[in-house]
Amino acid sequence: MTPTPIIAGVFEVPAAVLSWLYSVTGSYTVAISLSAFIVMAIVTPLTLKSTKGMLEMQRLAPEMRRLQQEYRNDRQKLNEEMMRLYQEHKVNPMASCLPLLAQTPVFIVMFRILHDATYIPIGSNERIARAVLASVGRGEETIGFLPRYLSQGSEMYQALVRQTEMPSWGLDLSKSAATMLGESFGRGLIYAALVVVLGLLYLFQQRMVAARASISPTMSESQQKLMQYLPVVFAVFQIFFLFGLVIYYIVQSVIRILVQAYITRRFYAGDESLGRQAQAASAKARELSQSEGGSGGLFAQAKRDLVAARGDGPKDAPSKAESASKKSTSKPAPSGTSRTGGRPSSRPASQANRREDLRRPGGQRKKKK
Repeated sequence: MTPTPIIAGVFEVPAAVLSWLYSVTGSYTVAISLSAFIVMAIVTPLTLKSTKGMLEMQRLAPEMRRLQQEYRNDRQKLNEEMMRLYQEHKVNPMASCLPLLAQTPVFIVMFRILHDATYIPIGSNERIARAVLASVGRGEETIGFLPRYLSQGSEMYQALVRQTEMPSWGLDLSKSAATMLGESFGRGLIYAALVVVLGLLYLFQQRMVAARASISPTMSESQQKLMQYLPVVFAVFQIFFLFGLVIYYIVQSVIRILVQAYITRRFYAGDESLGRQAQAASAKARELSQSEGGSGGLFAQAKRDLVAARGDGPKDAPSKAESASKKSTSKPAPSGTSRTGGRPSSRPASQANRREDLRRPGGQRKKKK
């Protein structure tokens, strides 16, 4: 099988699910919302598993810090001991990456399906479509949508083909908020308001996560602000996306808020919960790092390992200015100065004597008998 059918199949299967949901509900908005619910039902177990794995990793932070200090000069032994530690506590370091790895392709797939459901040919494709219509005597008609990835026999395909709108609940899901504001400012305000609602949902979700980390933060204040407002910036760009995607993300955000509330209740309720233990362990690991005169970051640890491999401590390594100063002081002291402190001697030589000394072989003064 060639790569093209494989890639097309990745989009056609979810598109078939969306088309079936439309045939059952008869509404684009409801079908898109149910699609978001199905995606979150698949991703949420991975989110819960990754959250638990991340907290278990944080709970092992003091022991990991001890191993880093004990085997700082033996990278192979350190890796072996770290793997043994993971196996003893049944922790998977890659578990926290599962939701990100799962959601990224899902985002691309849903974006393509919803975007190409209202595909209007342009450029050379438009000329081809126009020629096909002209061959059957309909060359002056509007081309409209030519949906991709949908089965031509499906109800959703038949409802969209040759149309110019994707109407649902008084809204056109094929247009973006920016386009609607340009066509009709009053009507476009409704689209813009829902984009603002999406941004507020993102902000509320991130504040729920930040509230759990406020007890024992693992990031600096600037990093927390960045992580808090970055999704809001992403929501602003939704003003240029077709409105069907905005509906999809609004439903997903509501479900994510419910999931975050469940995570807070399950992992952070009580002082003996896994989340509180992980926060306490992270704080202890930072205290150990500060007591050792460094931080626990990867770059700081790599710097300490490099210094240890060179055999010099941070205080023993001379700066460039100190090295230059040592080189200059190691040269033979000029006449008229002492070789110990560099201060003028009690019998300074005259300018003429210094010129006469420099003419001698080796530039040394003639010794007195």
